[in-house]
Amino acid sequence: MPARAHRSDAVANRERVIAAARAALSDSDGAAEELKLHLVAKAAGVGQGTLYRHFPTREHLLAEVYRHEMGELVDAVPALLVEHPPLTALSRWLDRLLEYAKVKRGVMAAIEASAWQDLYADNHGRLDEALTMLLDRGRAAGEVRDGIDAVDVILLLGALSRVPEAEWDVRSRTIVTVVLDGIRR
Repeated sequence: MPARAHRSDAVANRERVIAAARAALSDSDGAAEELKLHLVAKAAGVGQGTLYRHFPTREHLLAEVYRHEMGELVDAVPALLVEHPPLTALSRWLDRLLEYAKVKRGVMAAIEASAWQDLYADNHGRLDEALTMLLDRGRAAGEVRDGIDAVDVILLLGALSRVPEAEWDVRSRTIVTVVLDGIRR
């Protein structure tokens, strides 16, 4: 028997819950442990039962927020490359990555380690492909140094995980600037 399609109102409710959770995480600087599910439901305009029907636990909701953030980050690459020269596209993509990283910090802290590993493994390949596309296009345009690959950039961006929350706005931008300067031909 084929799987039953979700009703359009159920899909819309689910999307509103995710959007409300993302907004709450952004407003609280990614503090997932402070995410109050009843406030998320209220902001989404749904009852708590609706929220729990879609997301039985806070971890389920946070995992879906992470998936959405990752999907938007990866899906932004083709449009950025159409609209901008490669190095500018990479810079704008890294700006989006900073916003994603702000949410990711809170999500990582709240999701159980084994669930986080599964979630990361499912999305890691897409991130590598997106970054590789940006670097390859930059190399082809003569803007990106040879010998740098996605793994190099991801390892360098790992420094973002060590930035104290109180210094995020200043230090995260500095790290990205240093990474871009190192990539630039």
